Amino acid sequence: MENVIDDLNYRGLIEQYSNQEAVRKLFESKQTIYCGFDPSASSMHLGNFVMISILMRLQRAGHRIIAVVGGATGMIGDPSGKSKERNLQTKETLAANTESIRRQLERFLDLSDPEKGLLLNNYDWLGNMQTIDFLRDYGKFFSINYMLSKEIVSSRLEAGLSFTEFAYQILQSIDFYRLNHEYGCKIQIGGNDQWGNLTSGMELIRKIDGENAEAEAMTAHLITRADGKKFGKSEQGALFLDEKLTSPYALYQYMVNTTDEDAVKYIKVFTFLSHDEIEDIAREHFAAPGARIAQKKLAFEVVKEIHGEAKANEAVKMSEALFSGNVAELSESAIEEVLGSLKKKIEGEMLLEELLIALGGASSKREARTFITGNSVSLNGVKVTDPARKISKDDALYGKYIVLKRGKKNYYLGEF
Repeated sequence: MENVIDDLNYRGLIEQYSNQEAVRKLFESKQTIYCGFDPSASSMHLGNFVMISILMRLQRAGHRIIAVVGGATGMIGDPSGKSKERNLQTKETLAANTESIRRQLERFLDLSDPEKGLLLNNYDWLGNMQTIDFLRDYGKFFSINYMLSKEIVSSRLEAGLSFTEFAYQILQSIDFYRLNHEYGCKIQIGGNDQWGNLTSGMELIRKIDGENAEAEAMTAHLITRADGKKFGKSEQGALFLDEKLTSPYALYQYMVNTTDEDAVKYIKVFTFLSHDEIEDIAREHFAAPGARIAQKKLAFEVVKEIHGEAKANEAVKMSEALFSGNVAELSESAIEEVLGSLKKKIEGEMLLEELLIALGGASSKREARTFITGNSVSLNGVKVTDPARKISKDDALYGKYIVLKRGKKNYYLGEF
């Protein structure tokens, strides 16, 4: 069995190991590894996909993975990375989110055989735990000083931290202990902001079972952009895995617009291309960066992994149609997707020069005529040069859309 650690390190995925040599030794044989997912929202985002992709890589390398949806811990909220207490969700909202997260995980992980992968909910073992049992069986192993030393806790002390969130790390530690005992799970993975929680679980196992108990942890880098900002945030917010919240085209556009440096970095993180393929792409890209080879490959591969090859091909077609101006090739839904935010109503028949002004492509008739007679305006992908041409619903794509393009990049959308 190939040691997957070398691949994870090549891709820059792992930031911290509890003990890299111990982890590497464990991976010389088949292991069970788990990662937790927080159901605080109805959809996971691209940052979560980093963790999902690590589970996928581990599973493809022959290991068994366990994805745990935090149906219980999600009722409390993890203090890490938060400046103030999280608003507690209703049980109904949390149950709906938990089910939604489960469905998303099922898309990416092979759960056909329990020896390959399991999907669990920690509410099944934490939800009915008695308070006295919690304190006697687990709380006694956590000193206050030890808990306060964790950065996830200490960073919040000044702003204020309730006992509820303070106890979160004990609950997550119980998850690791239970999975270790019931499924032989010896490795937990998580984002680097989870380091304190992961090591607490490791320590709990050793305190109960002895110092020689095999339990290790590793964390993934929190992916950042070349400018140092947290990855996954766009002007519209997080890039969600639910296509109703972030469309495949929007995801494609985000990726195709990344910097040269980020594109090669993200290919390693988000795609399943081999080392040789990645090195070839990087070499070709930097030999001719203007061709944006890495960005296009990255965008296609990411959309393919998350939404399937058909959606990836559709995103490419939409992007190319917009670049070339061949908008008549776009489907009705694609026009709405790529140009819908520019849409303005058209009332009745108009001269082309009047329409260009009405849609915001020119500020005056004189300017409109200059653009049109200067061969810089196209109507539904076809060049037009007569300012007095009458435009009616008969000219519209799908009986309602008029797409004007001025110059290389300026688009305007009218709707009858």
